Amino acid sequence: MELITITKDNLEQEHICCAISNHQDCQVVSKKKWLAQRLEEGLVFTKGNVRGKCFIEYIPAEQAWAPIEADGYMYINCLWVSGQYKGKGYSNQLLESCINDSKAKGKKGLVILSGHKKLPFLSDPRYLKYKGFKEVDEASPYFKLWMLSFSEEEAELPRFKSQAKVPHIEEKGFVLYYTHQCPFTAKYVPMIEQIAKERNVPFHSICIKTKKEAQEAPSPFTTYSLFYEGNFISHEILSDKKFEKLINHQV
Repeated sequence: MELITITKDNLEQEHICCAISNHQDCQVVSKKKWLAQRLEEGLVFTKGNVRGKCFIEYIPAEQAWAPIEADGYMYINCLWVSGQYKGKGYSNQLLESCINDSKAKGKKGLVILSGHKKLPFLSDPRYLKYKGFKEVDEASPYFKLWMLSFSEEEAELPRFKSQAKVPHIEEKGFVLYYTHQCPFTAKYVPMIEQIAKERNVPFHSICIKTKKEAQEAPSPFTTYSLFYEGNFISHEILSDKKFEKLINHQV
């Protein structure tokens, strides 16, 4: 498979948002704006030359929008291959390109977030283990931090920052922390905001707009973390129907 790396020169014409084909879609626009800003910070977005979910996105861990301590490592935001592209070795090809690039840049290894099992929007821990990653830290209720080291020398292991180990906030009602790292937030966050308003349910959304804010976030998954009555309840980007169901269950 031919791989294409996104640059400022080809960002506008390249298809980068999963199955969304309309370049004017709010999801595409928000993602490309976020990407353009991160490219200056060392982010790499490499995709298969296809129109679908077949890409890897990574960034130096010091620049990562995640509450982790992993100096000298490369942090993988997302490795996603699905649909008709699964089972063809494309995940391996994308990961190998990331490994080669990271080694060339002198990195100690790779770091990536997963759950205790395969969960939406998180990497599959079984695949990570198969590829030689090892679990180095965990955070409630199910987050796992995995590392692939490029050296056998002993070094300080990557870890979650303390405030993200047990996700909790003081604010009551529904509180959502999110970024535009995932294009789906541009569509679904306003949707559930409107539902909460119509249902007269306390709801406060917090769009994380800087690396500093992300690294100080109360949950490992800054792309989307929903709290209720101070407690973390979901990292999954909720549709209107799923949020309605959650309201009926929680309130």
